[in-house]
Amino acid sequence: MAHYIGIIDGSAGAYGVVFPDLPGCASMGATIDEAFRNGVEAVRLWVEDARGDGDSVPEPRDMDALRADEDVKSVLAEGGSFVSVPLLLDTGRPARANVSIDAGLLAAIDEAAKERGLTRSAFIASAARDKIAKGA
Repeated sequence: MAHYIGIIDGSAGAYGVVFPDLPGCASMGATIDEAFRNGVEAVRLWVEDARGDGDSVPEPRDMDALRADEDVKSVLAEGGSFVSVPLLLDTGRPARANVSIDAGLLAAIDEAAKERGLTRSAFIASAARDKIAKGA
C-alpha cells in the first residue's frame, strides 16, 4: 500500500494537511486526528480524479527527499510536521479471504452489522478501512 507524506500544521481548532507530491491536495480538521482522517479521504479522491482524467499519479517521495525540497523546508521551519497517509483505493473487485475470529467477536460483528443494515463483509471492510485511516 502506498503512503503519501503530508505536512500538518495549525493550532487548536484549525489544522491543515498539504501533500507536496499531490498538487492542490489538502485537508483540514478541528483536531490533528480529524485533519489526518480527512487527509486519507483527500488523497484517495485526488488519485481517483487524476486517474479519471487520464493523468498520471506521482510516485510518493520519502521524507529525506521531501526534506531536501526548499518549499517543504520552509513549511517545516514554520512548525509543520510530517504525517504518513495511506492511499486506500477500492478496486471494485471483491476478493475472498479466510480469517479466524473468536466466536463471540464474530457474533458481535454480525449483530453490529445487522443493526447498521450491512453484511458481515461490508462491516468488516468498513471497520478495517477506519482503523487503517486512523493510523491506529
